[in-house]
Amino acid sequence: MAVDVAVARRLFTREEYHRMGEAGILKPSDRVELIQGEIVEMSPIGRRHYAFVDNLARLLILQLGDRAVVSVQGPIALADDSEPEPDVAVYRRRAVPYKDADRHAEDALLLIEVAETSLAYDRSTKLRLYAAAGIPEYWVVDCGGETVEVHRRPDASGYRDVSRFAGAATVWLRAFPDVVLALSEIFA
Repeated sequence: MAVDVAVARRLFTREEYHRMGEAGILKPSDRVELIQGEIVEMSPIGRRHYAFVDNLARLLILQLGDRAVVSVQGPIALADDSEPEPDVAVYRRRAVPYKDADRHAEDALLLIEVAETSLAYDRSTKLRLYAAAGIPEYWVVDCGGETVEVHRRPDASGYRDVSRFAGAATVWLRAFPDVVLALSEIFA
């Protein structure tokens, strides 16, 4: 006779997560992030993924200049139990340098996930996480379909404004409407 046993999961805080790194339990080569208390292994990064991340970073840095900070695959503290690493992020400039204090949701102007094998995860778990944290703009870049989904106006259930761009379209940043990126350049 089978007996149902409740499985207790141990959830972690950001502090515990960082201590695991300091103790060598998590190594710099481990591709993991902390999502709602769970240490989640990230998808492998393929050639197209790298190329599109590089293109996005270059385009954003060129157009934004010193108006904002562009970060590639760095952590953002969203809650005591969540520290994802978006592929590309645009952060506001602030008085306290980022070298002296973590990046938080209120610093983010745009988070971008580039999805080669993680599309479903980025459209569900990551989307809900970013919306709940109040991230004002979130893009999902689909490597296979060469499309960009733009999510704006977060609320408790997700984003109220969702647009999908493909082909010869352009996308722009809500925080900087003059920053316009052609999909042909993102997917070059």
